[in-house]
Amino acid sequence: MSQQLPGRLQSGAVGKIPILGLGTWKAAPGEVTEAVKVAIDVGYRHVDCAYLYNNENEVGAGIQHKIKEGVVRREDLFIVSKLWCTYHKKSLVKTACHKSLKALKLDYLDLYLIHWPMGFKPGEKDLPLDRNGMAIPSETDYLETWEAMEELVIAGLVKYIGVSNFNHEQLERLLNKPDLRIKPITNQIECHPYLTQRNLIHFCQSRDVSVTAYRPLGGSCEGVDLMDDPVIKMIARKHNKSPAQILIRFQIQRGVIVIPKSVNPKRIQENIQVFDFELTEQEVDDLLCLDRDFRIARFPIAETHKDYPFNIEY
Repeated sequence: MSQQLPGRLQSGAVGKIPILGLGTWKAAPGEVTEAVKVAIDVGYRHVDCAYLYNNENEVGAGIQHKIKEGVVRREDLFIVSKLWCTYHKKSLVKTACHKSLKALKLDYLDLYLIHWPMGFKPGEKDLPLDRNGMAIPSETDYLETWEAMEELVIAGLVKYIGVSNFNHEQLERLLNKPDLRIKPITNQIECHPYLTQRNLIHFCQSRDVSVTAYRPLGGSCEGVDLMDDPVIKMIARKHNKSPAQILIRFQIQRGVIVIPKSVNPKRIQENIQVFDFELTEQEVDDLLCLDRDFRIARFPIAETHKDYPFNIEY
């Protein structure tokens, strides 16, 4: 049974991106084609991908299968990919975009993001490391990378561009770029009740840049799984919903786009069934009170990079 997603929330930047999407990070190539097919069947129209996930071929196979079946048209879908750190040099951005398009078997992307604000040394390796096991930086600046991203829009290869894992100072610097031609439409960041990102979300939304939450279902903190948190379980019982549905609904009510990852058909369907209930203000506050600044995606091998985003508060 297909669940009809409500319209793309029509408020500024969020309106262009469907509020709920399928995440594909760490989805094994063998499982992700089926996951994408199931997701499209049950009503997902937004799929979040990336070059680094090494599964864009399989994601593309799922998308093409559903288009050929006549379940969806290409223009009904909102497909996102991301520019990897080794392609930050202006001359490499288009090459990287073409690689993702070819893998996904598409002729345009709806959204292309700079995956991290940090450029790495270009070459064969996606993670070039020095003798100490730290990522080798490139002599690039994300403001220059952005100029090449703008060119992709002008060339018709992508409809929108955005960023991911940018802190507020990095985003501010980009928004204040003197000859900025195209604004970033979203900042995709890790976000869940153990990392509520209140300040960064407020900053982005005040600048009409939407926020997309990755890892919305969290993970384990000191042996405690977010989904087992008693506060979340209590709210879930009250609404007769799963903890995952509560975590997804929490972001939607904050005006945050959310991309839960799953390859389990039952959970893929469950994760979209979040439009038939509402959390009270008190419940949203109780979830916000769980914040413990617990970041899962820390990217420790890049901690010494000049553009490492997590050395400031937000």
